[in-house]
Amino acid sequence: MSKRKILVTSALPYANGSIHLGHLVEYIQTDIWVRFQKMQGHEVHYVCADDTHGTPIMLRAQSEGITPEALIARVQKEHERDFAGFHVEFDNYYTTHSPETRHYSEDIYGKLKTAGLITSRAVEQFYDPVKQMFLPDRFIKGECPKCGAKDQYGDNCEACGAAYAPTDLKNPYSAVSGAVPVKKASEHFFFKLSDSRCVDFLRAWTTSGTLQTEAANKMREWLGEADENKLSDWDISRDAPYFGFEIPDAPGKYFYVWLDAPVGYMGSFRKLCNDKGIDFDEFWQKDSTAELYHFIGKDILYFHALFWPAMLENAGYRTPTNIYAHGFLTVNGEKMSKSRGTFITAESYLQQGLNPEWLRYYYAAKLNSTMEDIDLNLEDFAARVNSDLVGKYINLASRAAGFISKRFDGKLAASLAPARKCFLEGLFVKSVNIARDPDEFIQGRFTEEDVPDGRRTKYIADLYEQRKYGEALREIMYLTDIVNKFVDYYKPWELAKQNGQDGELHEVCTVILNAFKSLTVYLKPVLPRLAKDVEAFLNIEPLVWEDAKTLLLDHTISPYSHLITRIDPKQITALVEASTESLKPATPQPHSQQRHAQHQENIVETTTQPATISIDDFTKIDLRVARIVNAEHVEGADKLLKLTLDIGTEQRTVFAGIKSAYDPEKLKGRLTVMVANLAPRKMKFGLSEGMVLAAGDGNGLYLLGPDEGAQPGMRIK
Repeated sequence: MSKRKILVTSALPYANGSIHLGHLVEYIQTDIWVRFQKMQGHEVHYVCADDTHGTPIMLRAQSEGITPEALIARVQKEHERDFAGFHVEFDNYYTTHSPETRHYSEDIYGKLKTAGLITSRAVEQFYDPVKQMFLPDRFIKGECPKCGAKDQYGDNCEACGAAYAPTDLKNPYSAVSGAVPVKKASEHFFFKLSDSRCVDFLRAWTTSGTLQTEAANKMREWLGEADENKLSDWDISRDAPYFGFEIPDAPGKYFYVWLDAPVGYMGSFRKLCNDKGIDFDEFWQKDSTAELYHFIGKDILYFHALFWPAMLENAGYRTPTNIYAHGFLTVNGEKMSKSRGTFITAESYLQQGLNPEWLRYYYAAKLNSTMEDIDLNLEDFAARVNSDLVGKYINLASRAAGFISKRFDGKLAASLAPARKCFLEGLFVKSVNIARDPDEFIQGRFTEEDVPDGRRTKYIADLYEQRKYGEALREIMYLTDIVNKFVDYYKPWELAKQNGQDGELHEVCTVILNAFKSLTVYLKPVLPRLAKDVEAFLNIEPLVWEDAKTLLLDHTISPYSHLITRIDPKQITALVEASTESLKPATPQPHSQQRHAQHQENIVETTTQPATISIDDFTKIDLRVARIVNAEHVEGADKLLKLTLDIGTEQRTVFAGIKSAYDPEKLKGRLTVMVANLAPRKMKFGLSEGMVLAAGDGNGLYLLGPDEGAQPGMRIK
């Protein structure tokens, strides 16, 4: 096998939040692939970085009273801690706020400008009149102009996948202040993605095998047919105030974060090259024969499969060999939810004492080479790990190691009978149809033959190469089942009781531990920490892929100690409970994106004594008597009812978190109290135009209502 030169990246996590189990799908998927390639003996470099620029970083730093640089440094340490906790091993983990990334951002921009692919023009952009700042795409929300989905971001729709300009949104609002944004003109720089040089290149590149079939089809949809051009020029600048790289010769203008974020791949690799003496150009020059792979989520395919390769191609750099997109993670069949305790951070998982390799194994068992979503079913998670890893795989070592240590001074047999050797060769080397007659195979009586999967070790290697981890693990567990049948057939515990059977016992246990070693080779990309412990137990050097075919004979092993424990269901319960969002009122944070309904859902009593207020403070609140004209369930909401309230002069719509306490039919016609001067807020289910008042003590929830004679619209004083 010729040695390959491979550079691998994962998408850059944004430095404005914690790593959660959804993020880990990608990093575990990538890490498995990288570890497999390194076991094959290839030169592989795996780099990543925190994505650190943009308005969200600036606003969060302001709210915490620190500099953006201090914020991103702190978050980077947290991210590195979480990745290390799940054995995701980068060759370099860096930051996009680096001199290397600045250099290549300016270099690419300059080359695109020289090529005539950068233009500037005045554009109308949403401006927050309260915060006095232009709003980035992700800080504008509204209704998707294509499918009408509510509460969508200003750059793309999570419901239908459409990409659009923020000004295309219907009923937009600022996610910073809640204010209705106004349009304001500003001079912006654009990358001319609509230029025929970009379009013609992308038509060929996206259909050349660089993308999965589903991704290529999506690109065809976005590009349009051969006789049309559906691509628009790409706005690559933002106005101050902004945290990022200022554009050369353009004071007050900054590179949009999506321009310098993928350049962060180059910046992180440049840092590694500087530290390790690697030739950067060998991997990034136009005629490079090295391989470049990006692992990403399907939600950022548009940026990686259109903008990024077009930038690279026209700036004189190589383009990716392949872009591998994966789907989203659901938990128990639903989106991750804080209220259900299924929005689980990496830190929380580890703090509860759960083994990170349990999750690595389960994700691998679910992953394939497509963009399908995967589901973390917590009950199935425990059952599969306990059955496969403990009941089948680790069980092999525990059933044989004791006999070797106690009866044979820890030394494996010096040789094996032909039938025993044939059994191991049939498992890991030869092309044998085991399923045709498992009993004959276990006894070492078979003929080498051509079967569809070819030689077993190569077959499993091909599955890893193609990212078909689920298929690979099914094959590995099938082989594990065969070895367990071997154990049950020869019954070493009975051989140990019979006189004159020491030779037979020695050989049988040696076969079992050799099979266990080979299975460990196959599982090592998924379970690196466990594999390291197995290597210590077997007293061997770190396993490489070809070791699946080799035999340990006349070799001394170390005393066996238990290698992995079962998942206790109580651990899963504790994890969910620890991740469940508190129902007590939270102190509003600056720039909070809370909705009225969230206030309504958090009306359980608090133990904190409220601060005193003046009468002037109280009179600022406009409390009105309201009649509930209509009440109905809200599709897709766990706690909300939609109320139509008559306040005398008009009717208002309010979403209230009282579903658990009230039948909507019994609320119709009832009087209640509402806050009438609360600023309207857009939420996922519609516009909430106020708040109804209720009391509760954890044992019940009770709407407030005025005495008889009160009429809708009366002010409460």
